[in-house]
Order: sequence, then C-alpha cells, then structure tokens
Amino acid sequence: MPAQSDSSRAAARVAPALLAWYDRHHRELPWRIPPRQRRQGAAPDPYRIWLSEIMLQQTTVAAVKPYFQAFTDRWPTVAALAAADVDDVMKAWAGLGYYSRARNLKKCADTIANAHGGAFPRTADGLRALPGVGPYTAAAIAAIAFDLPEPVVDGNVERVVARLYAIETPLPAAKAEIRARTAEITPQERPGDFAQAMMDLGATICTPRRPNCMLCPLNGSCLGLAQGDPELLPVKAARAERPLRRGAAFVAVRADGAVLLRKRPQRGLLAGMAEVPTSGWSARADGGADASAAPFSADWRRTGSVGHVFTHFSLELAVYRADVAGGETPPGHWWSAPATLAGEALPTVFRKAIEAAIPDATRRRRPGPGAGRRKAA
Repeated sequence: MPAQSDSSRAAARVAPALLAWYDRHHRELPWRIPPRQRRQGAAPDPYRIWLSEIMLQQTTVAAVKPYFQAFTDRWPTVAALAAADVDDVMKAWAGLGYYSRARNLKKCADTIANAHGGAFPRTADGLRALPGVGPYTAAAIAAIAFDLPEPVVDGNVERVVARLYAIETPLPAAKAEIRARTAEITPQERPGDFAQAMMDLGATICTPRRPNCMLCPLNGSCLGLAQGDPELLPVKAARAERPLRRGAAFVAVRADGAVLLRKRPQRGLLAGMAEVPTSGWSARADGGADASAAPFSADWRRTGSVGHVFTHFSLELAVYRADVAGGETPPGHWWSAPATLAGEALPTVFRKAIEAAIPDATRRRRPGPGAGRRKAA
C-alpha cells in the first residue's frame, strides 16, 4: 500500500479534530439540530435548512434570526409558504435586503409543492435545479439536511481553507482550489456537522481580523499560521470603487398620518417592493435631487438626506416632506395608515427616507436590521 503524503495525512486529521471541537462549542441556532441530538437520530428539516441558507446570503446571523422565527411561525412548512400570497412574503421579507431572494423563495416553494410533491430533492443536482438555489445552497442543503458528503464553501469556509492551506491566489480566482481542498477534507461520516463546524470555526475563531489561533482546533495543521500571519489570507483582488448615485425621495403625509406609497416595477432593482415616490435615479444614473422632481405640486420642505449601499453602487437621497389634505390618490399609489406602515414591503432605503421625514414611523414591528455580510459571528 503506498504511503500517504503529508497533505493526505493532514487532511485526515482535520475532520476528527474539527468535529470534536464542534461537539463542545457549536452555536445554538434556531434552524440547527445540535450534534448530540443528530447522533441520536434527530433529522434536520430540509425546509428550515433551505430557508435559513437563503436568508443568510449576504446577511448576518443576528439579523436573520428574528426573520427566520417570524417566517416559520407564519409558514411552518414549505407547503404553507407555497400557499402564501407573494405580496405577504415580500412584506415579511422587507428590511432583510437582496429582494430577488424573496421572489425566488416563493418560486422555489411553489416548485417543490407542485413538481416535487412537497418534498425537497435529496441530491445536490436535484436541489440545484430549484429556483434560486445555486451550487453553494444546494451543497449546504444536501450536506446539512441529508448528510451527503458535499463540499460546502461559504465566506467563512473560504477563509478557513485559504489559511489552512496557505492559498495565496487572490479571490475570486482561488475559489476552485478552495472548493477542491474543502472536498478533500469533507468526511464521509457526519458531513453535515462538518459543514456547520467549518462555518462556526470561521464565524467565531478564524475571523477576518485577529483570529484566535490559540483556541483553534486546527492550529497544528494550519499552514497559514505556520507561515506567521494567517490574517493576511485569503488574498482579495482590489475592488472597483462603487459609484455614488443621487436622487430625491418625497414623503407625502396626510392629515391622519397616512403616507403615500407606490409599488416599484416588477423587474429591476427592488422589483415589486413598496416605495415612497422618488426621482428617476438608477444604478447607472442620477435622478433629480431638488423639489422640482416631486411627483405633484405641494409645499415640499427638505427634512434631511439618507444614504444606502447597494451591491454595485451607493445612493444618496435628499428627503422632502409635504403635509397634504388628501384628495385624489395618484394612479398606482395608495395611502398607508400609521398602523399599517410598518408592515408594508418597504426596503430599508425607503424606511430610512420615511424616518427622516417622520421619526419612528416604521419601527413598530420590524423584526430586525438587514444589512451585513453572511454568517458573521
């Protein structure tokens, strides 16, 4: 029998050491089956795993928890979500960001209910065929829900593996090598717990800044640590500077406190979500930033400005308020009363605009903030 290489021997040590650490130090998360219960036969719910993974894309664990609880309280199964009205789903998602996820969430639930008899496919290939489920999400569901030995690579795992193997190729070019290395160390036994252990290690120990290498269960195998400064890894290619776009938001307030809203187009940025009227800004062009861009004549007065960062650009909106008697409602608009405003499908940028005009107007029932990077501690 040929002797194992040093790399193979190191890879063989990773899973046992990491799983032993995970058994003692795993995070308690509402979508997770703890390792002891899992070994005793408790099975993860694929619906909860899928829902959490979709929510966690580009979002923090802390931000996701209240949204996850609210969703599962209201729609405890994929069949219940499939039966929901899409506008109700968008309202429940409002504030969590990246709204195409919510639209694909509903499409995916419909597909599972109508084309798969209400059951999630039990293979990574079958999962990848679902709306809104990419290679990472498919691998995560396959591993965590069905214990299949799929390599699961999110941002935390990228960081752990890049340091473990001292991969100096800059991201994103290093992704293929990182995935291959992750496949090498993914065990046949307990691959779901291993995937979650890697995520927890990156979130709590192998952090982007000041990693706690002294407490890391893999410090004896980490080439990045052996080279002296694991914090330098992974190497990231320089990002292009985000362009700054400008525009204006117009908050019309009726005598009873209702706010004038309209729905955004069904395609494009923030598609299908609610908004206050704004000037014609986009990711590629500025809109008007003064009161001349208002949707109708009124005594518009500036109440401040708000900023928001999207994936590919930053936005600054001048905010104007007008107190109006009411009268005719413009076509495609509606008045949202103070009691219902917090429940509208308003993205964060428009909640900010309303808050700049009417402090505390939208804060009555929102489950939590929505910005941040995925799966941070």
